[in-house]
Amino acid sequence: MQELVFKEGPNILRCKGILSFKDEDQRFALQGVHMILDGDHQRSWQPGEPRESRIIFIGRNLPHDKIKAGFEGCIA
Repeated sequence: MQELVFKEGPNILRCKGILSFKDEDQRFALQGVHMILDGDHQRSWQPGEPRESRIIFIGRNLPHDKIKAGFEGCIA
């Protein structure tokens, strides 16, 4: 995320998402505007709730394939 924001920050108009980290019982909520990111742990994942990460970027000329490959490289 840091590399993406460093390189593409001016083109990221908005981002937000829910992330699931390995060995972490709580959801992580992320939001950002341009080069400013903020996030914090939320509530615990509920029993039976799919533990999947979802993030949305709204921007200009963002390199979709590079972003996708970067996140796919983080899958545990």
